[in-house]
Amino acid sequence: MKRYLVGGAVRDALLGLPVHERDWVVVGATPEDMVAAGYRPVGKDFPVFLHPETKEEHALARTERKSGRGYHGFTFHTGVEVTLEEDLIRRDLTVNAMAQEVGGEGDGRIVDPHGGRADLDARLLRHVSPAFAEDPVRVLRLARFASRFAPLGFHIAGETMNLMRAMVANGEVDHLVPERVWQETARALMQERPSVFFRTLRDCGALARVMPELDTLFGVPQPEKWHPEIDTGIHVLMVLDYAAKIGAPLNVRVAGLCHDFGKGVTPEDRLPHHWGHESTGVPLVEAFCARLRVPIEPRELALHVCREHLLVHQALELRADTLMQLLERLDALRRPQRFEEFLIACECDARGRAGLEDRDYPQPDFLREAFQKIVAIQPAEVARTGLMGAALGAELRARRVKALAAWKALRDHAEPAP
Repeated sequence: MKRYLVGGAVRDALLGLPVHERDWVVVGATPEDMVAAGYRPVGKDFPVFLHPETKEEHALARTERKSGRGYHGFTFHTGVEVTLEEDLIRRDLTVNAMAQEVGGEGDGRIVDPHGGRADLDARLLRHVSPAFAEDPVRVLRLARFASRFAPLGFHIAGETMNLMRAMVANGEVDHLVPERVWQETARALMQERPSVFFRTLRDCGALARVMPELDTLFGVPQPEKWHPEIDTGIHVLMVLDYAAKIGAPLNVRVAGLCHDFGKGVTPEDRLPHHWGHESTGVPLVEAFCARLRVPIEPRELALHVCREHLLVHQALELRADTLMQLLERLDALRRPQRFEEFLIACECDARGRAGLEDRDYPQPDFLREAFQKIVAIQPAEVARTGLMGAALGAELRARRVKALAAWKALRDHAEPAP
């Protein structure tokens, strides 16, 4: 019985990157052997065991055979006769198909039957075998690896990209389950270069299958006055990379991904302008989030940003009552954290434009100050007037609008004339 460290832990160690999770393969053992050694069985589809001390997952070496469509269309075989090389050949990429022996005479030895180490040196993401095409999740995983390792100079091998395109053409990608699409997308959005994930999916044709709302945006023109990059899809990817640059949370990145969906359905006779794209985008964001089972928090923020981002860009010109209505729609008083994420998402939209990353954009700070003005008018203060119920609410709102108007007048008067 031999243990081997496999997959990402070996890859990342060879790249000099931190290793956050370690997976193991055990060769020459039966399930009974594992239990007798103190391991706890947890696998459902095939034998996986938790180490009695580290709790790290140890899987028995296995082979797999395609038996149907999609991610679950496989049958697995384990046995003491299954070799490490047979286990490694079922993996997706050569850089993930290396193992390191632990213990015994071969302690520390790297097992690399498919040239993974050479591909690491060449910064190449290449499939191990034609079996790559049997699992549609691998298209998403490879796109995510491409985004994760893009800052290190990695690129996808031409033959692997061709294989991905064939998977799209033969309908294999159509069997992806929504939960896996969301899981891989969420992880990709949190990479340093999330745009690479979506570019990769578009290059192989998968984006149109799993995210048609986003795919439609590429090639859609918009006014150069506000969008020097002109192409809506490119703008969205720039928004995502800017969000990554400032370390924005996942909710903000999802909102950035979805904020311009409405531009994809603008009638041709209106182009390159997109008047009303905020309202036309709302049902598209709702459909996207429902289809991919997006959690409630990023879904709610994405809808708010889709509806209101253009109004934020115009915030300095808004009247006091319109400002109050915006803050009310955003439920800023009860959801201040979401309000802050909303402002960050709008700033990413403003700065995710060619050559305008460092533009002057005072609107978020303006709205933060407006928020503080209404917070300062407390219900308890108004309640001392003796008003109750609806009358109390109306008076509270009126005082807040008045405070906003006074603040805006003072602010506008203090600003130098252009």
